[in-house]
Amino acid sequence: MTAYPSQYPPHPGVRPRPAAPPPALVVVAHGSRDPRALATALRLLERVRALRPGLPVHLGHIELNAPLLPDTLDALAASGAGSAVLVPLLFGRGHHVTRDIPDAAAAPLPARVADPLGPHPLLVDALHARLTEAGWQPPRDADDRRRSAVVLAAAGSRAPASRADTERIAALLAARLGVPVVPAYASAAAPTVTEAVRALAARGRTRVAVASCFTAPGRFAAECADAAPGTVSDPLGTHPAMARLLLHRYDQALRTPAPVAGPATPVAGSATPVAAPAALVAAQAALATA
Repeated sequence: MTAYPSQYPPHPGVRPRPAAPPPALVVVAHGSRDPRALATALRLLERVRALRPGLPVHLGHIELNAPLLPDTLDALAASGAGSAVLVPLLFGRGHHVTRDIPDAAAAPLPARVADPLGPHPLLVDALHARLTEAGWQPPRDADDRRRSAVVLAAAGSRAPASRADTERIAALLAARLGVPVVPAYASAAAPTVTEAVRALAARGRTRVAVASCFTAPGRFAAECADAAPGTVSDPLGTHPAMARLLLHRYDQALRTPAPVAGPATPVAGSATPVAAPAALVAAQAALATA
């Protein structure tokens, strides 16, 4: 019996069909009247493209800046894009992530919504690096440690899930720094940065730095910086860990078995605990009383 190969080379002159392009990565920023916010987002997208050549990377805004998210998705559909993954350039499961982005993504192409950026160790990498750049030094001794703390300044949300995410980010950062990290908010939640600093001072924590959990300069970041008693870090912006985290959330969404469907379907596991947050919160409480 003659054995035949299971695959034959293509007929001369017949080109193999090109592989389908991957789903587009759409980074969803909030939008800001501060022109530095848009410039920062565009530079961050360039970092993402450099890490993943060949991946279609686009930007859409919830409000205040062009392109708005529905316009980005309409343009992708008109260009023949097969599908998209929407990655929020946001840090927690607030209203924008759970409602606004899926609602705005009712576009004529299949789309899914990835997890927000926090909580995640890569986000803590960026926060730690920005604090170090601003001059934060680890405590020199036990006395210095008892006087030290960090306030994690975030935008704020009325959504309990968003506040829980911020608390987990703070717990992860506390584990990295070895000092208490207290969440504070620019709006919609308490405490404010000023209130958090005052409460820490009442407990003898007088060496306090503020870690800015913002993607770009803007009103909220400026207000929180103005309330800082000393060291305050810059927004996370184009830190390399931010670009890696956007790609991680994109890949995570694609690995999720939920079907791609339009309008956008939230698919990634944002409710999954990161590095045992309950244990981290308990460890942070122990630090606060040390």
